[in-house]
Amino acid sequence: MNDPKSNRPDQPPDSLRSPIRPTAPTTTTSRPRTPTQPLPPEVETPTTPTSALNAIRQKMELIADEFAQGKINRAQFNAMYKRYSEQRTIIERLLERNPESEAWKQVIGVKGQTGFLRHHFEAQTLYFCVYHRSSPQPIMAGGKQAPENAVITPLLKAVWLMKDRPKQALGRKQVGDNNWLLLAVGDFAATAVMFSLEPANAQARLVRDLHADFERANQAALARGWIVPERMVFPQRALVEGGF
Repeated sequence: MNDPKSNRPDQPPDSLRSPIRPTAPTTTTSRPRTPTQPLPPEVETPTTPTSALNAIRQKMELIADEFAQGKINRAQFNAMYKRYSEQRTIIERLLERNPESEAWKQVIGVKGQTGFLRHHFEAQTLYFCVYHRSSPQPIMAGGKQAPENAVITPLLKAVWLMKDRPKQALGRKQVGDNNWLLLAVGDFAATAVMFSLEPANAQARLVRDLHADFERANQAALARGWIVPERMVFPQRALVEGGF
């Protein structure tokens, strides 16, 4: 599942890639927050127009750093950055018209909007399923939706047939308008996770690590093909049972 152009084992093939940016969710149904990273520290409350503009700029830099570090996805970055850009533009225009105006305070006075955007555009786990390479049927699944085997099975079949497949690989693919499938593959098994939006890189790394721990903990059973779910452990449960 590596990218032949870069020879990096954690890069997905073209069949598991999509350059299309996910659109905003069509609903705003509230759901429990399960952030993969803590929120950035609050910038000190500004007392002058200049300090307000500096604070906004600092926040823009913070979310740029978060994206660079893989802590937020593109949808989160775009939504929050747009919000800060609008605040900056409005304050600058207000000051151009009347440098003595204090209307800038109203622009930054509304709290919680960027926090809402961060949560609203955060990818949520819809379901996960774990496959042994000897069977197209999952040995374990969990989540709020039933696994879409018609989507996952053809991808897995192509992966298992790859001659130069790396021992550890991670790929992603957009499914439909919003959903994204992450596929982590190891020596003997694969973990498929469907997200509500494009996951941040930190979430992708988490899926990769959970699958690696799954294969490490169940190495003997997986190698021999003795698949008895009741006698195995599944770190992937953490994706839908809380804690992440």
